[in-house]
Amino acid sequence: MTHGNRVRVVAAGDHFILPSLIRQALDHELTCDVRELRLGWPLEPFGPVAEVTEASDAEDELIDALTGARVLVTQMGPVTERVLDACPELRLVVVCRGGPVNVNLDAAKRHDVRVCYAPGRNAAATAEFTVGLMLAALRRIPQAHELLARQGSWEGATYYTYEHSGLELEDLPVGLVGYGAVGSRVARVLCAFGARVMVFDPYVHGEIHGLRVASLDELLRKSRVISLHARLTTETRGLIGARELALLPEGAVVVNVARGPLLDEDALCDALESGRLSAAALDTYETEPVPPGSRLFGFGDRVVLTPHLGGASRAVAEKAAAIAAAEVGRWARGEPLAHCLT
Repeated sequence: MTHGNRVRVVAAGDHFILPSLIRQALDHELTCDVRELRLGWPLEPFGPVAEVTEASDAEDELIDALTGARVLVTQMGPVTERVLDACPELRLVVVCRGGPVNVNLDAAKRHDVRVCYAPGRNAAATAEFTVGLMLAALRRIPQAHELLARQGSWEGATYYTYEHSGLELEDLPVGLVGYGAVGSRVARVLCAFGARVMVFDPYVHGEIHGLRVASLDELLRKSRVISLHARLTTETRGLIGARELALLPEGAVVVNVARGPLLDEDALCDALESGRLSAAALDTYETEPVPPGSRLFGFGDRVVLTPHLGGASRAVAEKAAAIAAAEVGRWARGEPLAHCLT
């Protein structure tokens, strides 16, 4: 339903991509009627909702907000078969993420709903965070901070002893598993540090920053640090398990700011316990939030853990809203959509 020629849009934002950011971005693209809805993420964790993954549990709220709307712009709204059945006027869903994992694409196609997304919105932020987390793990930065700032102890000076001092990136062999929007940026930054960057990605051709290696096994054998940047698919789930970790040189470090299920956490904990790995730095996990009894909490200063913050920059929220609004504008003007899956 529209008022005259005005498209009715629901801006189902959250506490990161604010509904007001979506509205402001839409105002630059077209004249429309916007209804704002704020979902609970990240103060409330996402998870599976009906048949979709990584969504806010808010089907009822979304259905109510979408009454008469033709367009939905959202990050975490659960666009399930039930929601699509209840919203027959809906014609366009734009997801403010790198992939529409909160949308039932088959059902959207059956309901003649176009689905778009916002590729690359958080690539720079995630790449920066990855390098920051890598440095934190290699140089024991958060552990030393905890001792001094929280406990008032100079005990962190022990990290200046030869036995406990960290590794520097210059001349360090660092292996990147995946060379997409994030991995390629990480490679450029690490090359600037002087790291010996190696890359394994069978789907990327052409020039890269660093040395391309022919197999994952070769990358693992040669890397003192590995950083994961692959997409999570049925093929890559559990990509790094016990066999792969055993190929790393003793004392290696594992960094994961991509997707938790790429890495077998039990195998990682076993490798930390045995001493094969000296440290790990994780921002994503097999289960989020991490369960209270997780083995990951038992390694003291050998692990750096953050609660899925890789894409958390204000610029990401602003970019995502702008990319989504531009897609709505193209749709309203009858132009070809830039990032459409259905």
